[in-house]
Amino acid sequence: MSKAARIAEICADHSGREGPMLPILHDVQAEFGCVDADSEAAIAAALNLTRAEVHGVVSFYHDFTPTADPRPQVQICRAETCKARGVEALMDSAKAAAGDRVALKTVYCLGLCSAGPAARVGDRLHARLDEKALAKVIERA
Repeated sequence: MSKAARIAEICADHSGREGPMLPILHDVQAEFGCVDADSEAAIAAALNLTRAEVHGVVSFYHDFTPTADPRPQVQICRAETCKARGVEALMDSAKAAAGDRVALKTVYCLGLCSAGPAARVGDRLHARLDEKALAKVIERA
C-alpha cells in the first residue's frame, strides 16, 4: 500500500470523530515516523483544511516531527520544575550515554513535577532520575 493510500485510510478511520486532526496526526507519526509536507497536504485535503492549518498544529506539538529518525528516542523534561530538581546537571552525561545511537529530545512537562527529573521512553515514564538512573534509561532505550 502506498503512503498516500495509507494516510487516506487513517483519515477515513477517524472520519466520524469530532476533532479528528490530532488522532490522525498521531497515527501518521506512529506509522511513518514523521508527519512530512506530503502527509500534511494529504491530511489537509481529507479534512478540507489548508496545509497551513495542518502545519500549524504539527509545528505546535513536540510529538510530531517533519523527518523520520530511526533511533530510539528518550524524552527528557527540561521544564522549570525538573530544572529546579537538577535535570541540567544530568544533560552532559545523558548526551554521552546516548551517543549517536539514541535521540534525546527535550520536552517541557511530562506531568511528574513532584518527582523530577523525569524522562519518557515510548509510553513508559521514569521519575526521580539521577545521573546513573538516566544513563540506564538511555542504555535500555
